Amino acid sequence: MKPAPFKYYDPETTAEVVALLDQYGDEAKLLAGGQSLGPVLNMRLSSPEVIIDLNRVDTLRYIEPSNGALRLGAMTLESTLEDDAAFSQRQPLIAAAIPYIGHRAIRNRGTVGGSLVHADPAAEWPMLAVMLEAEIELKSKSSGKRSLKAEDFYVDFLTTAVKDDELLTRVQIPEWPSDASWSFIEFSRRHGDFAIAGIGVQLQVDTNNRCQDVKIGLLGVHPLPCRAKMSEAMLRGQLLSDELVIAAAQQATAGTEPGNDIHASATYRRHLTITLAERALQQAYRDSIGKHIHV
Repeated sequence: MKPAPFKYYDPETTAEVVALLDQYGDEAKLLAGGQSLGPVLNMRLSSPEVIIDLNRVDTLRYIEPSNGALRLGAMTLESTLEDDAAFSQRQPLIAAAIPYIGHRAIRNRGTVGGSLVHADPAAEWPMLAVMLEAEIELKSKSSGKRSLKAEDFYVDFLTTAVKDDELLTRVQIPEWPSDASWSFIEFSRRHGDFAIAGIGVQLQVDTNNRCQDVKIGLLGVHPLPCRAKMSEAMLRGQLLSDELVIAAAQQATAGTEPGNDIHASATYRRHLTITLAERALQQAYRDSIGKHIHV
């Protein structure tokens, strides 16, 4: 199939983009990498009157340290981050997750902002943003700039707080703690498929084996990207042990609403998530112990 007819614009500045959004509002769709929008247009699941192509807006492509955080322009390619050794050092968990985003051809076109806005709860970027407490910046002609915490950015399945006249310009990720260990695991039918379930862990443990902080992100098990907050609460401030880690993993899906589809039942997704949580937490815990061993 082919898309319905539409007007096409390819602006070169964010000012031009927000002016077009101000003019056309919900009649327009933004084209970033096109990995999600392209199929939707071809199947005529959406028939916008206007397409605004962002690929010539070079000011939206950057990786920029800023005041203890890292800013990523919305049009930064996933493959650019994948190939950036400095980025891998700054954000090792994200770097580990990026190769799971489709295949290399997808990552050569896919953008950070595009994935964040598409808001698929089985995708890596929305979960990472929520887990790592990122802030997302939006810009419009009428209201100027505003920032939202990632947790507030996602409001429903495939739905964000972006208004019709707003452009996502960047995401700001807190600096990675130097003492943090981590793990990322996801399971899919084939490499490159959307995850049936997945989990990311950031763990900080002091020299007395007490959990100073922990963040556990879940994907594929809830209508929104989310964190395993009950598991986090069980671990935070506690002396860690294998038994406590396993007990916390058992609570990973508390408060989630896994869906049923052709790939997996809700029961299977819940069971799988708990299994992955146990593996990921144990891996991060073992790595944290290694950080405090001095030979």
